[in-house]
Amino acid sequence: MNDKNSTELAEDRTNWAEDRTILANERTFAGWMRTGMASLAVAIGLKAVFGDFHPTWAAKGVASIFVVAAVYIFWAAHDAASQTLERLTDHHANAQPNARMKTLAVIFSFASVAVGGILWML
Repeated sequence: MNDKNSTELAEDRTNWAEDRTILANERTFAGWMRTGMASLAVAIGLKAVFGDFHPTWAAKGVASIFVVAAVYIFWAAHDAASQTLERLTDHHANAQPNARMKTLAVIFSFASVAVGGILWML
């Protein structure tokens, strides 16, 4: 095998590794989103568990911590995924646009705050 073929194969392996990293980054982003949703589910579940707990502000306060954690997780996921995408170049994989990840973070954050507001009204 000559040096030119060897160099081309090495470049292909590097490109494929970057593509795998991009796809792994998207799976990690999805995992963070699931973790944020789980945090939100805990906040909602606290209402079911504590029901008529008194003082109500205490149960609502604890639920609010989980809502804030969910929002934080969504934005941390966006930031981490964006930083990874900035360092990599896609070759054959079609990376999700950064705007799509930001849109998901915004939607989930807004929905989380709305859930927190509803929990406080109950």
